[in-house]
Amino acid sequence: MDMKLEVVVVPVTDVDRAKDFYTTLGWRLDADVAGDAGFRVVQVTPPGSPASVIFGSSVTDQAPGSAQGLHLVVDDIKSAHDELAQHGAGPSDVFHDAGGVFHHAGTEARVAGPDGSYGSFLSFSDPDGNGWLLQEVTTRLPGRLDPAATTFSSADDLAAALRRAAAAHGEHEARTGVEDPEWPDWYARYLVSEQAGTEPPS
Repeated sequence: MDMKLEVVVVPVTDVDRAKDFYTTLGWRLDADVAGDAGFRVVQVTPPGSPASVIFGSSVTDQAPGSAQGLHLVVDDIKSAHDELAQHGAGPSDVFHDAGGVFHHAGTEARVAGPDGSYGSFLSFSDPDGNGWLLQEVTTRLPGRLDPAATTFSSADDLAAALRRAAAAHGEHEARTGVEDPEWPDWYARYLVSEQAGTEPPS
């Protein structure tokens, strides 16, 4: 049975302040529903994400600011940094971990600068101190995705994948020295292999 993570609950002090913060980042406002006795549920979704974030009043017993290590995956961490900064999120500089595998808790063992796919991070916090990390993933590890279920979370995501396929296909034609009339098939194999982490067409 599939079990898909679709909602993460984030504890906040001031619901309207949190709503303003996340929507200013460009996160889609899905719902803002009030119930009896001050009960309120706000749901937002990061751009291109299949999972959403919920916060509100009386939705969790966690202390505001106690949610840490929440991860968002991007394919261009420098651009993501600039966008977050533009929207006032106060992101950290891009870093990687001294150990080279994921990252330590808090700010321990951070080394300035990126370190390729899966190894490049930045962090930011919401007004309550709930901690988010962005991780750059440009090439998926083998077996991470089902090659029979290629999906894209947004038009921008698909466009970026097509640009990578076009660049790789240009190199393919340069190697063969001939124009490839079957380029749509080649693109399709490239997109599927990139998502699944398998060997791309040559």
